[in-house]
Amino acid sequence: MHTLLFYEPGHFHAALTLRSQTPRVDPAIHVYATEGPDLDAFLALIRSFNERAEAPTNWEVNLHTGDNALQRLIDDRHGEIAILAGRNNSKLQSIRALHDAGIHALVDKPWITTSAALPLLNQATAGPPLALDIMTSRHDVIAQLRQQVVATEALFGEFAGTEEHPDFEITSLHNLCKIVNGVPLQRPAWYYDVDIQGDGLVDIQTHMVDQTQWLIDPEDEADYEKDVILESAKRWTTNVPLSAFTESTGAASYPENIARHVVDGDLQLACNGQIDYRLKGILVRQHSEWALRPPEGGGDLHSATVRGSGCGVVVRQGPETGYATEIHVTGEDGLETRLSQALPAWHDSFPGLEYKPSDIGFELLIPTALRTGHEEHFAMVLDDFLDLVETSAWPEKIARRIRTRYTLTASARDIV
Repeated sequence: MHTLLFYEPGHFHAALTLRSQTPRVDPAIHVYATEGPDLDAFLALIRSFNERAEAPTNWEVNLHTGDNALQRLIDDRHGEIAILAGRNNSKLQSIRALHDAGIHALVDKPWITTSAALPLLNQATAGPPLALDIMTSRHDVIAQLRQQVVATEALFGEFAGTEEHPDFEITSLHNLCKIVNGVPLQRPAWYYDVDIQGDGLVDIQTHMVDQTQWLIDPEDEADYEKDVILESAKRWTTNVPLSAFTESTGAASYPENIARHVVDGDLQLACNGQIDYRLKGILVRQHSEWALRPPEGGGDLHSATVRGSGCGVVVRQGPETGYATEIHVTGEDGLETRLSQALPAWHDSFPGLEYKPSDIGFELLIPTALRTGHEEHFAMVLDDFLDLVETSAWPEKIARRIRTRYTLTASARDIV
């Protein structure tokens, strides 16, 4: 049974790893943190898990507050696994300290806000103990199905995009003010400082690079220097009025450290970005934006298009889908015949999967039992991490994937 150590859990993703109980983890966790609103929000979320009516958890929090929290976590050594989700600008320094102390680290993205931290990244992923970032998207059934279609050569063929319409396009629209675990999310004020949180080229883009790596390089063979060509990057701002900032953080005014980004009374948050690059010769476009709040009935929105010689894959979500996520297979030349021939081989992984004609081809109909929510995926990532820890084998391919991912996002930031 593993004991989990939490260091400065300033982002709600830290608590989401505990959303479900697992017999592999001791209910008694140890939290090393500075007193204040970040810690209060973390503890409140844990209490909500323990007190909910359906499948309550029974986490017991051992709280260690005060100065030198990281060193005390290392010195006390109540466990061998640390979980980090908070300020990103100093995250790699913490990962490196844990690595040198022989403590495994499961760490929320992004690990890097500028390329200045790349030497620390290489050191922390050069050998054991394990350091892994929290990549939840691989547990999403839509992403898994997209992967399955592309891997089915008789259906998908080869990547067949163009300069104008890349082989793989992935987009997202997130919301600064939203609901998490059934209640309005309170973000820390520092979240709005791109020097701490990271900007539109290093934050959400991290997940998108992971999705690209999985799709194009599922065996994790790619190396940044040999297999990545960064073509272009751009970044722009979202206007955040003080009223929205207060709604999101509870703070009555912008902190002094972001005052230089306030124009005519509103914060100009550089949280949006687009990166165009080639991975193993395949052209990719990643586009990420932030809005203030979701439309009525909606939430964070995601879409993607993969272009193949045999078929395309389109993931869409928006008003036209009732804000549900749909996945469609598109194309001509006997597409339905080839799809119907491919489907039986997928049923072991996707039991009950069917399809029907749609306005752009054929929609894959996913049984409700296979759909899980984003908040559920964090506990699944924790389980994956425990699997790796328990094998005691060094996952060099995963380490290379992480180095390639963050080198790409840091390099994109360098060229804007």
